[in-house]
Amino acid sequence: MPDLTPRQLLACAALAAVIVVVGLGRLDGSGGGGRDDAAGAAPAIKVSGGAEGGGRVVVHVAGAVRRPGVYRLPAGARVEAAVRLAGGPTRRADLGGLNLAAKVEDGRQVLVPERVRAGAAPTAAPGGGGAAAPAQPVNLNTATLEQLDALPGVGPATAQKILDFRDERGGFGSVEELGEVPGIGPVRMAALREAVTV
Repeated sequence: MPDLTPRQLLACAALAAVIVVVGLGRLDGSGGGGRDDAAGAAPAIKVSGGAEGGGRVVVHVAGAVRRPGVYRLPAGARVEAAVRLAGGPTRRADLGGLNLAAKVEDGRQVLVPERVRAGAAPTAAPGGGGAAAPAQPVNLNTATLEQLDALPGVGPATAQKILDFRDERGGFGSVEELGEVPGIGPVRMAALREAVTV
């Protein structure tokens, strides 16, 4: 093999650099990163109302969906888009227990509840308030505002106080810490103790 002149070596190095740059550009453009880019996963999500400030959010979609997991969505996307990205709801999903129009929040879990089976009637809240406890305990450390709002005796204002308490403390260490949230007294705590977990 003949020796290459310095000019030929320089040309070979430049060609190699171009090949590396083009190859990296193709890898980057193919989106080989998140679950939302997987073949056959779901069509591109179009967010109604537009993304607020661009960017992406990461959410954990769990419960009664076909492909639970962690997904990336455009900022400002709705819960409905996250459920669709996770393969859509299963036949046992109870979409009435989920606000599909709510915006997803980065780092939060979207939990799609299952319908209560026949014969397994939901537990009524004490005092005849008519609110029903969820079929499965709600995790205080991952619950959304909508999930907390659905708990017996908890409205939107108290649900927000629970979220604020969780953010300030970095999460709940035990169910009993729920009693420290402003507005949750002993009676409400007794109603919630079996409906929540950590």
